[in-house]
Amino acid sequence: MNTISIVTTQNIELDYDLASLGDRIIGRLLDGLVIAGYVIALILLIGFGNIESFFTNNGWIIVFILLPIVLYDLLSELFLNGQSVGKKVMGIKVISLNGAQPSLSQYLLRWVFRLVDFTMSGSLVAVIMVAASNKKQRLGDLIAGTVLVKTKPRTHFNDTWYQPTSETEYVVTYPEVINLKDRDIQLIKEVLNSVNRSGNLGLAHQAKEKIETVLNIKSKHFEAKDFLYAVLEDYNHLTARM
Repeated sequence: MNTISIVTTQNIELDYDLASLGDRIIGRLLDGLVIAGYVIALILLIGFGNIESFFTNNGWIIVFILLPIVLYDLLSELFLNGQSVGKKVMGIKVISLNGAQPSLSQYLLRWVFRLVDFTMSGSLVAVIMVAASNKKQRLGDLIAGTVLVKTKPRTHFNDTWYQPTSETEYVVTYPEVINLKDRDIQLIKEVLNSVNRSGNLGLAHQAKEKIETVLNIKSKHFEAKDFLYAVLEDYNHLTARM
């Protein structure tokens, strides 16, 4: 499976599995079913025999009716964190090349270039670009600086998290971790996933130094990985009691 290495805004390099061409095609077909369901619901609501007269006499209403179809991909990705219904089912999502959630302008560029990738070329440009590019990007992705990745972690959750100890035995080592955000904890888990896959302990050291700076603490563990695991356990223990 193809992967991409992304340097986050915290200067930490993470590996992601790229969405395959098959993932994207099936996801697009599923989105087509969603749109088809919307159209069928409209036909049933209007009445099959009244469609022609309705379209003839309600020009402006038709525009509003068609907007959800035209804007489906843009609105889905914008409000569903880089996913449409099809992408969510396939376990893929759009992210920026820096690992962050794309901005509104990036989503807009992806949406505008659907005209070239899909509409004007009958999806030929998109298929060729995704198949040929190293990062599996269609033209819209290249222009917007985005990529589609797998949402499911390559390493099982239990591989990056110690089994919880009983509350009577557990002693918090770094109480300052309560000041971390959920996104910080997620990043730590992703770092450990990447370290366990690649064996690159430098990533763990980078993350350790960043946490020490943010929380103004000094690690009591000799190994950087042990420090990160301790931070996760402390955070899990402290937040479970809130």
